[in-house]
Amino acid sequence: MATMKEIAALSGVSRGTVDRVLNHRGSVNPDTAARVMMIAEKLNYQPNKAGLILAAQKKNLKIGVVLFQDTNPFFQDVLKGVYAKADELSGYNCQVLVRQVPFDENCQKKVIQKLEQEGVHGLVISPFNAPSIAAEINRLSEKNIPTITTNTDILSRRIAYVGSNYFLSGQTAAGLLGRMTFGPVIVGIITGSSHVLCHTDRIAGFQETIRNYYPNVKILEDIVENHDNDEESFLTVKKFLTKHPECNALYFAAAGVYGGCRAVLSLGLSEKIKIFTYDSVDTTAELIRQGVITATICQQPFQQGYRPVELLSRYLLEGIMPEAELQYVNIDIRIRENI
Repeated sequence: MATMKEIAALSGVSRGTVDRVLNHRGSVNPDTAARVMMIAEKLNYQPNKAGLILAAQKKNLKIGVVLFQDTNPFFQDVLKGVYAKADELSGYNCQVLVRQVPFDENCQKKVIQKLEQEGVHGLVISPFNAPSIAAEINRLSEKNIPTITTNTDILSRRIAYVGSNYFLSGQTAAGLLGRMTFGPVIVGIITGSSHVLCHTDRIAGFQETIRNYYPNVKILEDIVENHDNDEESFLTVKKFLTKHPECNALYFAAAGVYGGCRAVLSLGLSEKIKIFTYDSVDTTAELIRQGVITATICQQPFQQGYRPVELLSRYLLEGIMPEAELQYVNIDIRIRENI
């Protein structure tokens, strides 16, 4: 098995430089770092596990996790995954600091900065899709504080993303709607926020597929935002359906499903309107059993909490980069017969 001493000799640098490169501690000339990593890979260098545990315990590793507030019950299952991995890491003297914020750019920015002040070594985040949040992730990267995005992504220097392929899931929703409706269809889109990339990607995939393959389906132009809030969703969907009595299908690209379905029921339209959603939280599952929701697409929320913390901890403890930049979870379609 290769040692740091052997890598140092072949690289023409000190053992201390090799240690800094392999364990991502301190700055090293990029060309030198690349040479060291190339030699380490050729020699199939494997870190000493016992040494890693000891080093981690001395380091008091801290990982920050920033998620949206669980007014969307989906994030309750994401949190279960986060805490499951946090429990495993506790033996390494590794803390996982969880913060939940509303759909607000400034709130999220302040929480990121506060976690930095608390000394986090890495960040897992469901990012608000805004330039200022991308700038924060990039700034942390420059300070050797890596970020992994989860559930939704952002164009930035994050090292990986864990979550659904949202464009594909939007296409899948369009395929379900196209195959499970008949005759002329007029569909309204209900989303969470135009500042969340996963929501906009779902809509883009949905619109493209409807346009290309389902000429009998017309998408209404005005898209309703409910900020993943059931009470807001009830009011906005009720107003939307009153404005568009011709609507006979709804596509929920985010949460707020329970509130939106309450609006449909309150107007006596559940027999007329086909509804397509995401996730299988308890209220959604019950509405599927009742026949109010036609189909839902699930996206493994536990894994969206567990996996990013696992990948980031491996990177921080062992210097192992995620094998793939895009870590997609499986798409799982549920209807009344299999919910």
